[in-house]
Amino acid sequence: MTSIFWKEINTFFSSLIGYIVVGVFLVVMGVMLWFLPDFSLLEYSYATLSPFFDLAPVLFVFLIPAITMRSFAEERQAGTIELLATRPLTDLQIVLGKYFASLVLVLFALLPTVLYYITVYQLGVPKGNLDSGAILGSYFGLFLLSGSFAAIGMFASSLSTNQIVAFLLAVLMCVIFHWGFFYFSKLPLFVGKLDDLIQQLGIDYHYASISRGVLDTRDLLYFFSVIAFFLALTVVSLERRKW
Repeated sequence: MTSIFWKEINTFFSSLIGYIVVGVFLVVMGVMLWFLPDFSLLEYSYATLSPFFDLAPVLFVFLIPAITMRSFAEERQAGTIELLATRPLTDLQIVLGKYFASLVLVLFALLPTVLYYITVYQLGVPKGNLDSGAILGSYFGLFLLSGSFAAIGMFASSLSTNQIVAFLLAVLMCVIFHWGFFYFSKLPLFVGKLDDLIQQLGIDYHYASISRGVLDTRDLLYFFSVIAFFLALTVVSLERRKW
C-alpha cells in the first residue's frame, strides 16, 4: 500500500496537478475572504472564520473531484490497471493507497489557511478574541468532509475510463450527498414528518454540527461510515474486472 501511496504523491507533485489544485484553492479563497465585500472577513464586526468554513465545501465540491478523477480512470485508459493487478497487493490496498495520497494533497491545501486564523487572531479586539475551540472543530469537520468527498471521487473514478466523466460524476454525487438531502427533505411529502431524519443523511448536517465545536460520536460515525461505504464500493468496482 505504501508503494501506491508514494507513487501517487510523486505523480501529484511531479506534474502540475498538485500545484494547480492547491494554488487555485488558496487564490480563490484568499480573494473571496479578503477582497469581496460579501465574504470579506474585514467586513465583520467581530473576529470570525465562519465565511471560510462556509465557502470551503463549495470549492472542495470541484477541487477534490479534480484530484481523484485520474485515480482509476487514467489507469484504465492507459491500460496500467492490469499492471497494478499483478502486484502483490489487494484491491483494498490499492484503493487505500490512492485514497490517503489524495487526503495528503487536501491537507497541503488546508495547512496554509492557518494564516487566516493567525491574521484574524491578531486583528481581534482585544487580540485573541476568537472562539478557537469552534475553529478547531470546524477544521476537523472540514477534513472529514474532504475525506468523504475523496472517497466519493475515488468511486466515481473507478466507474469510468474518461477523467472528465469521472470528474462530472464525482461533482454530481458530492453535491447530492452534501446539499441534496436538505432540499429533498423540504418536499411537502416529508415536511413535519421525516424532514429531520432525511437531513441527517446529508453531509452538510453533520459538518455544521461539528463546526459548532462539539464532537458528537454520531457525527464521527456518519463520516466514517460514508468514507467506508464509498471505499468499499470502489473495491467492488475494481473487482468487476475479475468477474
